[in-house]
Amino acid sequence: MKSMKVIPFILLAVVTCCAPTFGQSRIDKEILIAFHDSLTDEYGYKNLQDEIIIPLGKYNFCFTDTFVTYAIVSFQQRGFVAIDKNENVLYEVFAYDNSPDENSDGLFRIIKNGKIGFADVKTGKVTIEPLFNCANRFEDGKAKVSVVCQSQNDGEHSTWTSEKWYYINANGKKTNPPAME
Repeated sequence: MKSMKVIPFILLAVVTCCAPTFGQSRIDKEILIAFHDSLTDEYGYKNLQDEIIIPLGKYNFCFTDTFVTYAIVSFQQRGFVAIDKNENVLYEVFAYDNSPDENSDGLFRIIKNGKIGFADVKTGKVTIEPLFNCANRFEDGKAKVSVVCQSQNDGEHSTWTSEKWYYINANGKKTNPPAME
């Protein structure tokens, strides 16, 4: 009787290992890797079979090394954007210090229609719709945001000022401010 309990596990292992031979596509084929031609200083993406999928020169720079569900690239006229596998622009990526916004608590800032929101760093999916005129990065599960703010230039940098700041959690809901302000 003990051998009968082992058979389903063996069958599951065989089916899982052989799935690609039954016409199932493997996820590995869908991964794209950024590449760079140092002579022309152009960027593109290849699949794991070394086939060029996105040709050199289409984007100024490819910030995402391993393109699984989305990639952050730069256009000369448009700035930093996230694209899907069909090269549809998903949204603009917030620019910070001449680069795309950085991952903070698993999120990064995005821009749609001039408003700031947040996207998940793993999937690229929008997690908090762009509603804010000003939004700081997430820190310890909270982000300081405002819908009424001003940008003030301070030399080559700028800062936001507002009398109506509030905090949101990773679900975009208002939350209490941190204990130490």
